[in-house]
Amino acid sequence: MKIVKRILFTLSALIFFVMLWGLIEPYFINTEEETAEITGLPEVWEGQELAVIGDFQVGMWMDNTWTIERVVKRIIERKPAAVLLTGDHVYHVKKGSEKELNEVLELLQPLADSDIPVMTVMGNHDYSMEKKDHEPDTKYVEMMSEQFEEIGITVLQNEHLTLNLNDGVMEIGKEDANSLYIGGVGSSWAGMDDVEKTLAGIPDTAARFILMHNPQAFKSIPGGSAPAAAAGHTHGGQISIPFTPHWSYMSVFKGEDVQAAGWTEADFGEEGNLLYVNPGIGFSDVPLRFTTPPEITYFELTQK
Repeated sequence: MKIVKRILFTLSALIFFVMLWGLIEPYFINTEEETAEITGLPEVWEGQELAVIGDFQVGMWMDNTWTIERVVKRIIERKPAAVLLTGDHVYHVKKGSEKELNEVLELLQPLADSDIPVMTVMGNHDYSMEKKDHEPDTKYVEMMSEQFEEIGITVLQNEHLTLNLNDGVMEIGKEDANSLYIGGVGSSWAGMDDVEKTLAGIPDTAARFILMHNPQAFKSIPGGSAPAAAAGHTHGGQISIPFTPHWSYMSVFKGEDVQAAGWTEADFGEEGNLLYVNPGIGFSDVPLRFTTPPEITYFELTQK
């Protein structure tokens, strides 16, 4: 009987610790510094940085807006060449509700007001899709896209743009021999992903970095077309067990094939393509994170 009590006590203490730490960890900010090897990278881009964040999920109960504020401040202080957002800016909204969007705009306004180009894609939650079979709210995404563009954040919906670095000045402009192409793939769950359209017009030998929300879209990219890419959506599992990257809250309860945040296996996509999954900042379903803190990923660009 004593052994049973000890086991129950140990399990209770462990659950309490996980829950307590799960409530605390979301307010830590993890900074990951990675190297993105890009084929054909112009010399002027060597050593420049791209920052990736996302999955704010504003509108969920106990949403992590304080951490978003601090993340934005840190990025502005670091001054990367550009900032890429992986989508899911809001959690789930009632049709026509602008409360969540206004809060996102307020959080991102300092970043938009900086001299740093900011680009984003849309995720399933932006379309009010908590499940794959939900009807996408395209009108809400149109409204969100318009307001993002108004404050200076570029929305990439199966399209690309060129970043030019001239005399230390970063700007979105016309393509030239020193341009870096940023491609953005639309939401997979909403049926808006079109890889072919995203890549159309990018010269075969041009340097590029591809952004998407759902990592599954990466599998549709032709080999050699995405030497460096970033996605979100998975939250890194949100609640995961250390050293077991395929066991997490999302894999156990949602049946999603996810791994701990970071570079995916070489065979996840086509040959010559490489994807990094950012664990995001906000939450899905429960306001807890365990061994998957909010993350800013900085990619230092280098010639492949």
